[in-house]
Amino acid sequence: MTDTPRVAADRLLDFATAAYARAGMPQGDARLAADTLVQADLWGHQSHGVMRLPWYVARLRAGVAKPVAEPETVVDAGAVAVIDGHDGMGQVLTHAATREAIRRARAHGLGAVALRNSNHFGTAMYYTLMGPPEGCILFLSTNASPAMAPWGGRDKILGNNPWSWAAPAGKYAPMVLDIANTAVARGKVYLARQRGEPIPPGWAADAEGAPTTDPAQALGGLILPMAGHKGYAISVVMDMLSGVLTGSGFGPEVSGPYQAERRSRAGHLLLALDIARFRPLDAFQADMERMIAGLKASRTAPGVEEVFYPGEIEARNNARNRQEGLSLPADTLADLRRLAEEMDLAAVLPF
Repeated sequence: MTDTPRVAADRLLDFATAAYARAGMPQGDARLAADTLVQADLWGHQSHGVMRLPWYVARLRAGVAKPVAEPETVVDAGAVAVIDGHDGMGQVLTHAATREAIRRARAHGLGAVALRNSNHFGTAMYYTLMGPPEGCILFLSTNASPAMAPWGGRDKILGNNPWSWAAPAGKYAPMVLDIANTAVARGKVYLARQRGEPIPPGWAADAEGAPTTDPAQALGGLILPMAGHKGYAISVVMDMLSGVLTGSGFGPEVSGPYQAERRSRAGHLLLALDIARFRPLDAFQADMERMIAGLKASRTAPGVEEVFYPGEIEARNNARNRQEGLSLPADTLADLRRLAEEMDLAAVLPF
């Protein structure tokens, strides 16, 4: 990737906010949706960062995602709630659903919120990380548009269906897992295409099912499951939780953020556990510190300098990138320039 000037995160946030607001989102919602993108870049997950801003804006302009979210609670049953998002922006709906899951966990020890008729929400860990400051463990699953075939099949009918867990970790940054069930998130294939780079073997197959390292052929073909049949099976279960249980779309009924012509119909499931209902929070935090210290004390394999626990790399990236600024791919910068011209936002473009 050619070196490019680093972009200040706050200025990038202002630009993305302005773009969402120009597309019709209320200012507060626009800021939230923009923050999810910039934060992904700060964590080092450029596949889910501002690269996606033109995609989301296109969906708003096409009317398949509604700029003003109007969520409706259709089931209110103590620890359980079901919310119909009515095609609002996934970031806004999921943020509100996460708050609701935490509120119900406070009242009942466990909060379970199912969200139907949502949209792609970006990076799942953005929402699960809302739990640790509240003394909660958070789980979030979602389904996604078809990216891979069922194990043994050739038809692209199953999403990568990501899921995330986050927990407080005492003196350490929260422990957080955010993974898709494919060998790689499809956004990383898009990122490789933008960078003009091949993808590693084992990531994808072409439309005929043959292995490929060409990101363009991969995007027209299949993303392979992680861990073979295990990744396939986990993805099916996440589709059951996110789509079937919530009453939303599932399998090929779900459309992705880069498809501006169809409703998403994505569904999500949130679980919040109030740690203090299980054991004293301080004791939990202390044991988390011991767990992490034990992991990091492991002797390293040849060529490895340090053992990381889940979420540690992202926390370090966040601190460094906030200080140094973000280095974005040249194609991403070009896409944002085009968007700024289209939306008459050149004055707030941060580069």
